Amino acid sequence: MTDFFVCDGDLTDDLFQQYMQAPALAVDTETMGLFPWRDRLCLVQICDPQGTVTAIRIHKGQTEAVKLHQLMEASHITKVFHFARFDLAILRQQLNIFVNPVFCTKIASKLARTYTGQHGLKSLIQDLEGIELDKTSQCSDWGNVGNLSEEQLRYAGNDVRYLLSAREKLINMLTREERLDIAMQCFDCLPTIVSLDLLQYHDIFEHK
Repeated sequence: MTDFFVCDGDLTDDLFQQYMQAPALAVDTETMGLFPWRDRLCLVQICDPQGTVTAIRIHKGQTEAVKLHQLMEASHITKVFHFARFDLAILRQQLNIFVNPVFCTKIASKLARTYTGQHGLKSLIQDLEGIELDKTSQCSDWGNVGNLSEEQLRYAGNDVRYLLSAREKLINMLTREERLDIAMQCFDCLPTIVSLDLLQYHDIFEHK
């Protein structure tokens, strides 16, 4: 895979310096499951506007990644996720990273692409980029980080490879439909929602 790097535990100095120059980065995670307080983080993928993709292997019991931490909390870089709510939670739970600022393409899609009910990453990239993502490795064992298959790494890389382009198209759509301001307000709420998720609160805004 062109411009694809695999790092062990954290970014290298060179990749860290390169990513720190970017105005925006696409980010994704792979985990052992969908419950941040139970299921561990295994992989963090990053892609910059030049298309340089890095997969960082996070080992069982690892509680910090200094360069990744600094990058994810850098205020001059927008971190772009698809369903940021989950990724922010697992990064905070395991590595104590409070990611900021954030753009979530799933929230943006739901606000902009009201002509469809399909807001998963595969549907989004198919619609906006004309590319069909292969999701066959999505539900696979990510815990064996030292021996991930080529198929798993390809899947992980493709989950971030097209996000920045999709974000630009979503921004254009949100601007056109006069919904960009409400989208940004939603992104600003994400840290509070993540805090509630990690405390395992549910439906606190419902009248029950």
